[in-house]
Amino acid sequence: MKYFLFTVFAFITFSLSSLPISANDIVLRTKDTIRDESIQLPETLGFSMDTLLSDWMNCNGVVMDTNCIHQSHNPSFSDSVYIDRLSKLPSVMELPYNQIVRTYINLYAERLRERVSYMLGVGKFFFPLFDQALDAENLPLELRYLPVIESALNPTAVSKVGAAGLWQFMLPTARSYGLEVSNLIDERRDPVKSTYAAVKYLKELNRIYDDWGLAIAAYNCGPGNVNKAIRRAGGKKDYWDIYFYLPKETRGYLPAFIAVNYVMNYATQHNICMASCKIPLNTDTVEVNQMMHFQQIADVLNLPVEQIRMLNPQYRRDIIPGHTKSCTLRLPIYSAYAFIDSKDTIAKYRSAELLLNFRKTVDPGTPEDNTVQISIRHKIKRGETISEIARKYRVSVKEIKSWNHLRSSSLHRGRMLTIYREKRIIAPITTEKRDDLAKNSKKNLKDSVMVSAVSDTLSENTDEQAEISKPEKKSKHVSKVRYLYRTVRKGDTLWAIANKYPGITVDDIMKANKLRRHDAIQVGMKIKIPKS
Repeated sequence: MKYFLFTVFAFITFSLSSLPISANDIVLRTKDTIRDESIQLPETLGFSMDTLLSDWMNCNGVVMDTNCIHQSHNPSFSDSVYIDRLSKLPSVMELPYNQIVRTYINLYAERLRERVSYMLGVGKFFFPLFDQALDAENLPLELRYLPVIESALNPTAVSKVGAAGLWQFMLPTARSYGLEVSNLIDERRDPVKSTYAAVKYLKELNRIYDDWGLAIAAYNCGPGNVNKAIRRAGGKKDYWDIYFYLPKETRGYLPAFIAVNYVMNYATQHNICMASCKIPLNTDTVEVNQMMHFQQIADVLNLPVEQIRMLNPQYRRDIIPGHTKSCTLRLPIYSAYAFIDSKDTIAKYRSAELLLNFRKTVDPGTPEDNTVQISIRHKIKRGETISEIARKYRVSVKEIKSWNHLRSSSLHRGRMLTIYREKRIIAPITTEKRDDLAKNSKKNLKDSVMVSAVSDTLSENTDEQAEISKPEKKSKHVSKVRYLYRTVRKGDTLWAIANKYPGITVDDIMKANKLRRHDAIQVGMKIKIPKS
């Protein structure tokens, strides 16, 4: 079989030699005899389609034309057709054809058809940005397709070795080109800043080698590995001459780049359609000089928080640290104007709740002030219902829907829900206080009862106070009924409060506070909780 393929390939080569020779033909034929039977695909071509599509495409409204991708066949063309089409691309870079390039063309046009469709769709958003940055430095526009190989146009992509973003910057290289990487910001994932940094890096590499093939190889594996390959090849400075001296994972990088230039320009000839994408093309950036959470912006401007994340992937935890330095936020153009008018309102909205971990000052309170509100992230499992989740965390369905802005009770597997709970911290009783309580308890029975109530209070919720109701004089049997007072917090309901106290029902609380069914409790109200 190998002998047959070799014979066919030799025949094609011989046939081409009988055609009129041009300078371009000579360049192509100096590359077409190289063969590699152990091609190792670049890491990004091995990215899981499920991960790529589910984590980025689906959540950003990318819709595939399955009739075009799956039901239409991928036509096969002769080598001469591929050579002709590559030669007709308006490229200033050399795009030669050979068996290795064809391997990658077949890969993208056949097995990765769905990925190509996706990249054609989101390319409408990213390619104008790439072209603008490349044109500003007078670099070849063909380089716009490097992120197709690097990240499949996924700005949140992270490689096994830690490279991140559209252009897959490693941390040291990113920082050397002025990109900030911290706990809250990773500008490797910023489409604009990372693109301009990548263009500067590519320009520097081409200045070193004066050859785009070597510059592209150095972008992938580093100048050190390219220099080593040049030395091993006896000083030759052509990508194809040093091909077998390069790391295996880099050898296919330039052929993949040539194949991507071909497939992205001739997708329709292979029956690949452009995916429709809901990424807003008309966007603008606004300046943020305060700390803000994406949820604040989403709620006030009535935007899906997923859309804000998609347009601003550089913010790692949905938090914009505008209080430390001026930060940019990209929004749909109609929302950008609304943000400018409402930025103070946005900054105040739910700030104590959403920015709890970034308080400037903290009041330690008193030993009795012993509860804090915490947020829990719950990942929805297959078949799980919102009622089951509410029972698990002892909150109401209404609260879960309010906290997560759900319009219905239907849940989607894998989505993260935010649940707010109060964490009870039992304040320790010091030896001195215990001794004082014991000493006071000997004075009289009334003090003893009060000590018991205070001791119980120390192990209860923050805003709960002990009360002892005096028995009615007419009663023959003396009965002491104790209550706890609780201050109503934001998000509290009678049902949720009752669930915090074993043996207590909503009716018990309503009866103790003389509430009726339609009465609503308000934040700051103190209500009685009967002690069971």
